[in-house]
Amino acid sequence: MKPQGPLKGVKVVEFVGLGPAPFCAMMLADMGADVIRIDRPGAMGGGAADVLGRGRRSIALNLKDEADKAVCLDLVKQADILLEGYRPGVMERLGFGPDVALGANPKLVYGRMTGWGQYGPLAHSAGHDINYVSLSGALGAIGTPEAPVIPLNLVGDFGGGAMYLGFGVLAALTHARSSGEGQVVDAAIVDGAASLMASQYQLKALGLWSNERGTNLLDGGAHFYAVYECADGKHISLGPLEPEFYQLFCDKAGIDPQEIPADWSGRGWDEAKAKFTELFKQKSREEWCELLEGTDACFAPVLNIDEAAEHPHMVERASFTEIDGVRHPSPAPRFSRTPGAIQGVAAVPGSNTDEVLADWGVQRPATAD
Repeated sequence: MKPQGPLKGVKVVEFVGLGPAPFCAMMLADMGADVIRIDRPGAMGGGAADVLGRGRRSIALNLKDEADKAVCLDLVKQADILLEGYRPGVMERLGFGPDVALGANPKLVYGRMTGWGQYGPLAHSAGHDINYVSLSGALGAIGTPEAPVIPLNLVGDFGGGAMYLGFGVLAALTHARSSGEGQVVDAAIVDGAASLMASQYQLKALGLWSNERGTNLLDGGAHFYAVYECADGKHISLGPLEPEFYQLFCDKAGIDPQEIPADWSGRGWDEAKAKFTELFKQKSREEWCELLEGTDACFAPVLNIDEAAEHPHMVERASFTEIDGVRHPSPAPRFSRTPGAIQGVAAVPGSNTDEVLADWGVQRPATAD
């Protein structure tokens, strides 16, 4: 399909990696950017099941070969954005560090995705999402009083990492287009995860947040902002923080709000939560949905991955797209004039080499016989 979306015309070179950097590249491609992925010759992959690889073309280059390095540099010269997700120093050893890339293309936005950042005592250490969110204060704030609970790899890799990389490179692209000056974007997951905690740090500064998990307004401590099990073993979420919404919930659930008040101070939360636990076990999740869903009671069923795609609200908004029998989350956010789209399934590594070189006007250097 022809590229469509608000980033149509933006050229991106992605040095293939894992996790957050490919997710960022996927988002840019969903918005219409022409993202060219640099894969290793002989690499495996591609197809509809490679969700994070969707929407961009692939070229196979051996970056230890001088001819292929020259081809890669020619692509970088034409790119608006470069994305890489390696440990500090790897791109420099490959011969494509910021000095080389920006020297060849002064307007280039050079996006670097790491866990610990480009410098600092831990910069060269191995790590994963769970370690980065630990250091940021995020993991320590999520969970039960007994132990932290891992929030998948959403807070670190994809929220604190890929989203901040995408935000960073597009901000830098705006600057480059107005000034002609490219720059390096150092997107560290620890920085992004810490930034996502801004509201908790604010509440802490105001004396409204405790370091004890499960005792705060938004971490499951409050009986009116929590998850409850139903009679069928399934769960619902409840969050009527505003007095009028709490009153509505109580009216529909047959509760006297004077007996179980929504007090933000924390007084009586444990006792109230015990009563709510008994209450929600009196009906199935479906029965609670019939009573509360679609009202201002701030209620929703807790759905698994398959159920989420089948919920009427998600279906009407086409929040998921099926491609070759594989369910993909649809591009987000949505645009009124320049809607994004899944630009195609993930390419088999190297399958677009000739097409990309022709489209970008790059020729392979002649080799001696």
